[in-house]
Amino acid sequence: MFEHFFQCPYCWEEISMLLDTSLRNTKYIEDCEVCCRPIEVNVSFDNEQNLESFSAVDIEQ
Repeated sequence: MFEHFFQCPYCWEEISMLLDTSLRNTKYIEDCEVCCRPIEVNVSFDNEQNLESFSAVDIEQ
């Protein structure tokens, strides 16, 4: 598991999520731990389990 810190696209608070490094490409929805609004998370890891890309997007647009 890999802990990643980022800003919520709604409330702009810094939050963290635990990301599963065994899944190379993942897309899922998780609620912000501060404002509880849904965030679409897209994550990619390379073959050495290093974070390759991360995005957290507002799905209520």
